[in-house]
Amino acid sequence: MKTLQGILLISIAAGLGACGRLQHADSPAADKAEAASQPGLFTVPPDQLAHLQTVAVRKATWLAAIRTTGTVDWDANHTTQAIAQVSGPISRILVDAGAKVKAGDPLLYVSSPDVAAALSAYRKARNREQLNQRIVDRQKELIDRGAIATKDYESAVADYNDAMTDVQNSLQALKIFGIDQQQIDQADQQGKTISPELAVRAPIAGDVVQRLVSPGMLIQAGMTVCFVLSDVSTVWVQGHIFDRDLPSVRVGDPVEERNPSFPQTFRGSVTYVGAFVDPATRTTPVRIVTENPRGLLKKDMFVDAVIRTGTQNNVLVVPVSAVLRDDKNEPMVYVQAQPGRFAQRSVVAGAQQDGLIAIDSGLQPGEMVVSDGSLFLQFANSIL
Repeated sequence: MKTLQGILLISIAAGLGACGRLQHADSPAADKAEAASQPGLFTVPPDQLAHLQTVAVRKATWLAAIRTTGTVDWDANHTTQAIAQVSGPISRILVDAGAKVKAGDPLLYVSSPDVAAALSAYRKARNREQLNQRIVDRQKELIDRGAIATKDYESAVADYNDAMTDVQNSLQALKIFGIDQQQIDQADQQGKTISPELAVRAPIAGDVVQRLVSPGMLIQAGMTVCFVLSDVSTVWVQGHIFDRDLPSVRVGDPVEERNPSFPQTFRGSVTYVGAFVDPATRTTPVRIVTENPRGLLKKDMFVDAVIRTGTQNNVLVVPVSAVLRDDKNEPMVYVQAQPGRFAQRSVVAGAQQDGLIAIDSGLQPGEMVVSDGSLFLQFANSIL
């Protein structure tokens, strides 16, 4: 391309040096008549035409696209906090940021008198239940023999039922704390020391994306956030849509996203279109749930997003290289009016896709436009 442009520029410069300008016709009289009737039309010498390439304006079918930028965030539907259920100092931390965990895995241990008290209450309730069970069994044998009154047996049964209720209440408190069955079984073993440690467990499977505590730190029940966990196999990309594009965007539209740091394209879909306009940017937020293979996309990364909003038929297209900007920064092309004769024409350009650009107005199907060398036609035309 650079060689072609250089050859054409040299050719045009040589032609200008020899003739003073590009030829407008075969004779001075024709020049004046043509210039009067068709302003802006000029002729390229035959020996220079070989350096220009023209293509026909054609119709195409493609997916309409809206381009925007977005910021990566964790998937809020698969992100949660690990919070301690009891108060006390941290005795052990088992994982660090970046670790992969399964739901229920212990993350750290807290030494808490609340745990020891709850386990002790459960052990005492179990002891009373077992004692009252033995009393009821003995009373049953005695009443069968007629050795005791019925009211004594009924009183023993009532005490046993109360003891079972206490066991259920104390067991429910252990479950609220998150004490596992192994610790409960140990509490059932008489004479064994009750451990005051309680595990803070992973509420979901995923990655530990933040660690917010340190060894020995005193934490408060229900208040101290110990870790943030997220399943990073998907992320949310928060995009921004201007008013003019908003009517075209629908939930479910496929989205392609790229970050300059990675060669691959990430794919997602629109799952939410905001119900408000950001007063700072004057855009409407959209949420794009995006597949994140190998966890490459990180929170707060920027991506370029292309939202495919549907199919457009009969779109007039030309190569991107055919469209230039005039001195007012408006899009324009060079149209071949006759063999070897060209005219500059303003157009309204639309979206780009696969090296082509849509022309909303200014051209008709079948017209020939300069696709290669148009930049040097613009240069030559500017110095006439």
